[in-house]
Amino acid sequence: MKLLCGKLQLGILLTNIQKAVASKSTIPALEGILITATKQTIKLCAYNTELGITTTLPATVTQEGRIVINAHLLTEIIKKLPSETVEIEVKENFTVIIKGEQSKFELIGIDPKEFPELPNVSQAEYLTLPVSTLKSMIKQTIFAVADADAKPIHTGTLFEIKDNSISLVSVDGYRLALRNEPAKESLELKFVVPGKTLKEVLRLLPTTGEEENYAKITAGMRHIIFQVGEYKIISRLLEGEFLDYKTTIPERSTSTVKVSTAKFLEAIERVSLLINDRLKSPIKCIFSKESIILSCNTAIGKSNDEIKSVSNCDEELEIAFNNRYMIEALKSADCDEIEIHLNGSLSPIKITPTQGNSFVFLVLPVRIKPN
Repeated sequence: MKLLCGKLQLGILLTNIQKAVASKSTIPALEGILITATKQTIKLCAYNTELGITTTLPATVTQEGRIVINAHLLTEIIKKLPSETVEIEVKENFTVIIKGEQSKFELIGIDPKEFPELPNVSQAEYLTLPVSTLKSMIKQTIFAVADADAKPIHTGTLFEIKDNSISLVSVDGYRLALRNEPAKESLELKFVVPGKTLKEVLRLLPTTGEEENYAKITAGMRHIIFQVGEYKIISRLLEGEFLDYKTTIPERSTSTVKVSTAKFLEAIERVSLLINDRLKSPIKCIFSKESIILSCNTAIGKSNDEIKSVSNCDEELEIAFNNRYMIEALKSADCDEIEIHLNGSLSPIKITPTQGNSFVFLVLPVRIKPN
């Protein structure tokens, strides 16, 4: 194998696929990147048996071939080379020569036959979404994915496609995030994608230009492929019974409060200044006809704030919540105003846009200790 390609683009692509490289493995090839040179293109592939990422870039290929090179070492070498182009050559016994101007490295590569084949996503259905839509949907649900859970399936996000609509749902036992959008394809699919995979998809989604870019999602029985720009992200799907989320979302509310998203968020962040990892305390809110009064009490002091709102509250309602959970929900709202739907101090706090139903967030309240 022998090729010549641009250093800058190769370095960017190597960095972007690093998350799919195994950090420690009994199979040395999984700690490497598989390079395949064909015609005028080279393909890079990283795979840790749970997540795989492939990408391509143009190159001058004078001899086709395949090789696996340690990912960390290769990335560092390319980053440090003084040249604008990189020459990679593979000789007998998988010896790899990497050149850039006067710099030269000679490495021991790995037999490409030791690199596992990526899963074959067969009997699959696919749908396409605008990149901006997929990005928005992931951003507005990823925050509610469980970091660790007695039910591993909740460490992922549910994708539900039905009746020409797509819904993404994340839950972690304390909150829920639901995002809806129309879908062009008339499909009926249900699968759960690991949160770690979605973070990589979000990171690799290209920025949109004048013309809308589209992402292709291909779902099989056990694996899924996201095709975004020059990247393909392949991941296993999570198995198990996802929460019946529809039964957890209150259909009606006794009180509805309309408030500026930014002002509510800023007020919560201000009264949260007394909270840290050692000093934990819920935020207390009193919702009334024309205002929201916020307070926090920790061992180092007290904080209070008040903002204007519009509500149909006939009586004051006091409710407490975890500040981080509410802050993350408000940051994900992506609209100027929100509606907060309440059913008492112990029922879930439901957050929706003032118009439409593009998202629903639930935050469970904290029981207030009597004074």
